[in-house]
Amino acid sequence: MKILSSTLFATCALACPILFAQATDVPDVLKSGLFTSALCETGIFQKDKQAFVVVTKADKGFNYTLSDGIVGNTLDSGTTLICGKNAVLIRGNEVWSKLAISELNTRFESNGLMLAGRLMEPPDAGKNTSLVVYAHGSEGTGWIDRAGDPYQMVGRGISVFVYDKRGTGLSQGEYTQNFPRLADDLVAASHEAKRLAAGRYGRFGLIGLSQGGWIVPLAAARARAEFLGIGFGLAVDITGQDAEQVSKELRDHGYGDDILAKASKVTDVTAKIARSDLKEGFDELADIQKQFGKEAWFTSIKGGYSGVFLSMSVDDLRRNGVPRFDKLNIDWSLDPMQVLSKVDVPQMWVFADEDRQAPGAVSLERLSNLRRQGSNITIYRFPDTGHGMWEYAEAKDGTRKQTRITPGFYDLMADWAKGKLDGSYGKAYRR
Repeated sequence: MKILSSTLFATCALACPILFAQATDVPDVLKSGLFTSALCETGIFQKDKQAFVVVTKADKGFNYTLSDGIVGNTLDSGTTLICGKNAVLIRGNEVWSKLAISELNTRFESNGLMLAGRLMEPPDAGKNTSLVVYAHGSEGTGWIDRAGDPYQMVGRGISVFVYDKRGTGLSQGEYTQNFPRLADDLVAASHEAKRLAAGRYGRFGLIGLSQGGWIVPLAAARARAEFLGIGFGLAVDITGQDAEQVSKELRDHGYGDDILAKASKVTDVTAKIARSDLKEGFDELADIQKQFGKEAWFTSIKGGYSGVFLSMSVDDLRRNGVPRFDKLNIDWSLDPMQVLSKVDVPQMWVFADEDRQAPGAVSLERLSNLRRQGSNITIYRFPDTGHGMWEYAEAKDGTRKQTRITPGFYDLMADWAKGKLDGSYGKAYRR
């Protein structure tokens, strides 16, 4: 999230109510003395049973997300949220009090590493309260105190266990994108969540966002999940994601089927290199670079990794590989369809129709086929929405500015966890 600075609000979001007395436009609540600004706290601040705001730590200031998806940061110019003691001031005239949720920090072991976790429960958690564990996306930061989605679920009456994945936040180890290893960590987190919440939960499930969509199905059986919820994830492997990204990139640049056919030859070769752990396919790559390297569309390719391969000489790739990929210890052999075909609990997949990072066309087709074969799969799609369920404003050059989380997404995920989908969810449509 881009942070805009504001001297007044940057300072007063921490603590200095006297500055407001010097400002020309002082909120009435501050004038009355009923609210005093203070250091920001993470948590949920509630207007009523439906409306609340989640406040989390950011690299600078604090991020906030209202229950309807509107977002901001305490350092934004014209921020709509000011922090106070056990309360926040919204839009200058509404004081929302902090919700007294239970937060229990813990450390648990996974394959010799100690990972940091936190169980978060709504005030009335009991034997009928659903409990979910979140699987991270690909981000390299921890989630404790920083991720808003878990708090959004707690604000809707769901108990959540969140943890810093290995190599991030307070957890030990090195950051990795080895999905089987991350699935092991998710299983360990699930056991810890159930231990801490014993006697205070009913349905138990796993939620995976983005890259977590690959990890959750791997962990489902061992975690004894009763349901899975996957947001903006994929039912294709890493090479399939890369190929779809490249295709969408080129279409967004205005290229037609003739160029996409050429690009498909490119991604076939880069996929061969990736799947072989950079041991095969270099001669084919040299031919591709020679054949298409001078064509305008060729330099538009980014994808997940194809752009990196194409930007390097074959000799350099042979000698040095791609060090940043090597450190991730990626398991290129994972076949999501083999994994998903063995999942025997209800799954919900939620797609963003304009997702550039995880285009969903092939995944939608594959999941629909699995459903016809008997898998219990529910699919929702949100139009005019990008990766992360972000609505956006698109400039003439195709760049996007994220504006808000699309309305209905959080409600949909929470209702799925509760086991009861009810009514409409923003602009979403069920497929």
